[in-house]
Amino acid sequence: MAENDVVNEQSITIDGRQYNIGSLSDIAKSQVANLRYVDREIEQAKNHMAVLQAARQFYAGILSKELPQD
Repeated sequence: MAENDVVNEQSITIDGRQYNIGSLSDIAKSQVANLRYVDREIEQAKNHMAVLQAARQFYAGILSKELPQD
């Protein structure tokens, strides 16, 4: 989490303050779960972007070799 640092599954640190997740309201627990889900999705998107960028470089290299050299 950008401003939040997940310590483990039972606690979370938000803005420098540690909270026991079990003591949070149901709404807060839901938002922690939402943040964790979004963080995982962002990480997957970053990994996907890295793969796509590598593939693009590879294809551009092949194309460069196939273009006529005047």
